[in-house]
Amino acid sequence: MFTGIVQAVGTIADVAPFPGGVRLTVHAPQLDLSDVQLGDSISHNGACMTVIELFEGGYRIDVSDESLRCTAGLDQAGRALNLEKAMRLGDMLGGHLVSGHVDGVGTVVSFDPVGDNRELVVRAPKDLARFLAVKGSVVVNGVSLTTNFVRDVAEGCEFSINLIPHTLAVTTLGQIRPGDRVNLEIDLIARYVERMVSLEARA
Repeated sequence: MFTGIVQAVGTIADVAPFPGGVRLTVHAPQLDLSDVQLGDSISHNGACMTVIELFEGGYRIDVSDESLRCTAGLDQAGRALNLEKAMRLGDMLGGHLVSGHVDGVGTVVSFDPVGDNRELVVRAPKDLARFLAVKGSVVVNGVSLTTNFVRDVAEGCEFSINLIPHTLAVTTLGQIRPGDRVNLEIDLIARYVERMVSLEARA
């Protein structure tokens, strides 16, 4: 489990293909790796991956073809990544409960200045639209955020987020551009509510 509070920004230094996926070398000199062991989980732009090798200032992970199919940007050398180590019992829950399982890929519609802030508008695919609500929680590239508005469109739905200067400075979201693809994870509670409601409707 994660919180969606980014601990550091790293970089994909190398992408090495192998049958069934790719091996990524991640440089993360700003991430405290002193308590990380082989087999531990780290979120990479919202996708939970297992550490298979550690070295000074970084580590390596294997990303399967299935994970590459369901996510955006995990096979691009030079790509900056929002990083978060898995929660430990007793950690502060600063964002919201996040599984690290990407539910779908959205597209950035706009990224406009609003004073010192930025308004980010993302189009989510149709199968995620029912999980998104005004003032609800959503994860965008591993960052826990709150929606300002949600409107349905033919392709799914569009939602907006207000990004303050601090978030822009300590995550990769400040580098985002219209047309970029972003990893989305919907709220865990919304997922279970939808399941319960759908079962009741069939009863």
